[in-house]
Amino acid sequence: MRAAVWFTLLAASACDRGPTRDKVAPPPPPLPAESSAAPSPAARAGGPRCELPEVPLRVAAPGRLVAIGDLHGDLAAARAALRAAGAIDDADRWIGGDLVVVQTGDVLDRGDDEQAILDLLFRLEGEAKAAGGAMVLLLGNHELMNGAGDLRYVTPGGMRDFDDVPGLDTARWAELPEPVRGRIAALTPGGVYAKKLARNNIVAIVGDTVFSHAGVVGAWAQRLDEVNASSRCWLDGQAGGPEAPPEALTAQDSPVWTRALGGDTVDCDGVRATLATLGAKRMAVGHTIQPSINAVCDGLVWRIDVGMSRAYGGPVEILELQPTPRVIRTER
Repeated sequence: MRAAVWFTLLAASACDRGPTRDKVAPPPPPLPAESSAAPSPAARAGGPRCELPEVPLRVAAPGRLVAIGDLHGDLAAARAALRAAGAIDDADRWIGGDLVVVQTGDVLDRGDDEQAILDLLFRLEGEAKAAGGAMVLLLGNHELMNGAGDLRYVTPGGMRDFDDVPGLDTARWAELPEPVRGRIAALTPGGVYAKKLARNNIVAIVGDTVFSHAGVVGAWAQRLDEVNASSRCWLDGQAGGPEAPPEALTAQDSPVWTRALGGDTVDCDGVRATLATLGAKRMAVGHTIQPSINAVCDGLVWRIDVGMSRAYGGPVEILELQPTPRVIRTER
């Protein structure tokens, strides 16, 4: 375990921390591997076994549904997006009533405000539920990467962002350099924030729309319960440590890694097959930055990552899917 974490810490010291809007960082070596269609041993055994509150894959269609893409440590962008959705007021309190907001992951990395955004989103979960709405929060590749101790995309400010978390157990990480102990203790499996993130699925189906960070392709459509459970169990600390990440992180075509839906050429027939398997009408995905929110395959796939964080300098845009699809753009 320690060796794996040390490896990623050393890698972080040499990485490029100055991304531009035209540069999308490649998947971190040696992850992810070529993978995936064959069921894992856990799948053949019926999926992982752990004790966690159920988080349903499917959510009933709401009257109003909004999707928000990658936030990457930018609290101002997160607030602007939530206000544009009609979810929060100027005091960051829920005013959305029965609105459902889906955030498709990648809150972490590339910015200094990660803990503040997570705290805001977790609080809004409770406020939305009490009002008859919902915040559906999903895991992206960067949440899982931090769980695995991969810190190469953490900003200097972000490296100390979790130092003062109550109940943080840094003693078990005493051999690591002091500046990274708090983050490792908070975000690796069983850590205070890892356990909070363990309440989030990889994939959610809200009404007739499939949401995930990067997209559901191929055989993954038949394994969504396993994909969700294995990642949640791992983050909660019930399925190994940083050295034993779930397949969602290690397979390059997984719902947090695939680029198949973000580029210029998309297999629309494959998308139709996936949607038919899931009984859904469309997908909404982040992960691959677009100049503006757009749809491909005649509206079957909506791409909602516009690089809205300061790290990329993109616009603040969100997608309203119900009652009818429309893009909402606002100022930071």
